[in-house]
Amino acid sequence: MGITKPPCISSYASHSDLYADVLQSAIKSRDPFVGRSVHARIIKHGLHLGVFLMNNLLNFYAKTGSFSDVHRVFAEMPLKTIFSWNTILSAYAKRGNFEAARRVFDEIPEPDSVSWTSMIVGYNMLGRCDNAIHMFLRMISCGVSPTQFTFTNVLASCAATEALDIGRKVHSFIVKLGLSSVVPVANSLLNMYAKSGDSVMAKVVFDRMRLKDKSTWNTMISMHMRFGQLDLGLAHFQEMTDPDIVSWNSIITGYTHQGHDVKALEVFSLMLNSSSSKPDKYTLGSVLSACANLENLKLGKQIHAYMVRANLDISGAVRNALILMYAKAGGIEIAHRIVDIIGISNLDVIAFTSLLDGFVKIGDINPARDIFDSLEYPDVVAWTAMIVGYAQNGLLSDALDLFRKMVREGPKPNNYTLAAVLSVFSSLASLGHGKQLHATAIRLQEASSISVGNALITMYSRSGSIRDARKVFKQICSNKNKLTWTCMIIALAQHGFGKDAVELFDTMLKLDIEPDQITYVGVLSACSHVGLVQQGKSYFSLMKNVHHIEPTSSHYACMIDLLGRAGLLEEAYHFIKNMSVEPDVIAWGSLLASCRVHKNVDLAKVAAENLLLLDPNNSGAYSALANTLSACGRWKDAAMIRKAMKDRAVKKEQGISWVQIQNKVHIFGVEDGLHPQRDAIYKMISKIWTEIKKMGFIPDTDSVLHDLDQEVKEQILRHHSEKLAIAFALLNTPGYATLRIMKNLRVCNDCHSAIKYISKLVGREIIVRDSTRFHHFNDGSCSCQDYW
Repeated sequence: MGITKPPCISSYASHSDLYADVLQSAIKSRDPFVGRSVHARIIKHGLHLGVFLMNNLLNFYAKTGSFSDVHRVFAEMPLKTIFSWNTILSAYAKRGNFEAARRVFDEIPEPDSVSWTSMIVGYNMLGRCDNAIHMFLRMISCGVSPTQFTFTNVLASCAATEALDIGRKVHSFIVKLGLSSVVPVANSLLNMYAKSGDSVMAKVVFDRMRLKDKSTWNTMISMHMRFGQLDLGLAHFQEMTDPDIVSWNSIITGYTHQGHDVKALEVFSLMLNSSSSKPDKYTLGSVLSACANLENLKLGKQIHAYMVRANLDISGAVRNALILMYAKAGGIEIAHRIVDIIGISNLDVIAFTSLLDGFVKIGDINPARDIFDSLEYPDVVAWTAMIVGYAQNGLLSDALDLFRKMVREGPKPNNYTLAAVLSVFSSLASLGHGKQLHATAIRLQEASSISVGNALITMYSRSGSIRDARKVFKQICSNKNKLTWTCMIIALAQHGFGKDAVELFDTMLKLDIEPDQITYVGVLSACSHVGLVQQGKSYFSLMKNVHHIEPTSSHYACMIDLLGRAGLLEEAYHFIKNMSVEPDVIAWGSLLASCRVHKNVDLAKVAAENLLLLDPNNSGAYSALANTLSACGRWKDAAMIRKAMKDRAVKKEQGISWVQIQNKVHIFGVEDGLHPQRDAIYKMISKIWTEIKKMGFIPDTDSVLHDLDQEVKEQILRHHSEKLAIAFALLNTPGYATLRIMKNLRVCNDCHSAIKYISKLVGREIIVRDSTRFHHFNDGSCSCQDYW
């Protein structure tokens, strides 16, 4: 039996060098067949015990992605160098297998800078930037010197997490090691300061760089555009000799994000005409977004045509931007056709939301629901968008049904979902549903969020429970923002607690929370509801002269209402004549309503004439003028107004009241005879009428603005819609329950007086929401103190 002679040393070395060179070539060509052939020859020639050659083989398998071979070769190596350890460590880290990478790292006898950097790079690739920074700090504490590659990676982690303090410490290390002039390191420093918001230090680094490449300039341009320093960004762009596509995108995207969509499109046009750079997905996404924001369908179509002619890739983000553009710019049918072509699975949530908004605008919600139902895994944003879409289209029950389905089957609702659904309950004034949702928010640990808290205040207020609204406001504690204070001020004003609203507004000012125009609408309305004329005037002046808020029609209407309610009708009229904007329907309507209350016929005619010039079919103007004339006993003149109204086919809005009991809404009109419980209701109201008259109630027959007998007037008053709703509620609710009645018009004097007596008779709180405010009747008195 022959004995195989081992290769001589010179033969070994020559084979090793040859195979190493072949392996390096195979890495460059990404040819796995060549590498495996070399591996076979290495084993055949007995060279597999040599560390140098096995390290090259290990590196080949790692670089070509043959992970199982990397693991096998490493395990079979009898002797391992730091290169061996780093090669398999890097392979594990880049593959994302961090448990294995960590085990390998811990087994390395003496990890070097490459070992530490491999871990940092791996963490960065997985987006675990905090771990990468922690690894760097450990590396320094172990006395291992970082390389420039280490620094560029850890600075990327600092930039991603905006860890400015650690970034500054890294900067100190770089200066100490003399690497601050190395362009990639300096660029990483510049990027870290720019993304962490320190534009001053970014400029210092930029100014100190002797050598600058395109990445340097692009970072500065992007930073200036992001911070709104558009002139500085443009100046840097114009200094570049040959801007690349990143440079162009930084300018275009910057303009779009800052709301300068026209300029973004102008730069895009310049790029097409004067640059060799071709638009990429980021360019196209930005310019399509600009067209969407401008709702410029014609230009959007032109850009779409250019994309088709230039054979540009219309997929992924670009395709979704295209759908968004068509949906927002009025081409909803084209957007829908694109979705039909690409399939629902390729639609992102932003494009879906835009489609939904587009369908909502044209009042066609069904296609949006079809798309929603076709989404395989709609996320929380898609669910929320669909729910809000239903609500905006007035389909409140559909919105609620979908929300319940989301709770049962979909993703966990977030604070935006809850706030959106709460706004639905606010529109319904459904306290029961609102309380159930409040409990859901608590269960989901979202009740303390600002958006949900603000929505809860509004929901409770509109549902008539100011007590619960106050409780939520107190629970929000230190998280209150401007909107929270505004919601509570408006709530108090609507419920007649004007002095409380004013006190809250003053507290807000003391805390240096600057009110906005909506806050001022709330506080001026509060002054109006309780007759704080001088204080209202003072706030109006404060709004204009201190907070520099230009009055809107809503502010003017509040001031007219404030003066009118107080009987200062001439002053209110002069205020209208001296307004800086043209008086609208609301302004003249407010004056007309006050004229009716204070029986000023002459000024009522002026107000009605001006109102009808703006809105010839405004039934409220005819009714208010006729009622003013009737209140003054001018029956013939009132009849003439009503005849004119009839001749012009102007329909008067009928007064109705409604009450919700056991999730069902019951609606009543004057002399209503359609309700199934009609006989019981009329019997109850007749009994109540008799009892409250014994208590001292005197029917206000002047509230019946027709020339009729007193008995007929009293019968009409007895059967007003809010009284019938109260009688029904008393029949169908427990003796301790608060009654909540809604009315579409202003409650009349007789009903207001009668309900005070009824609240004392039955020993219950009765809350009535009319067209202007809430009235809380309790034990014979009203929260408005008879000033409404």
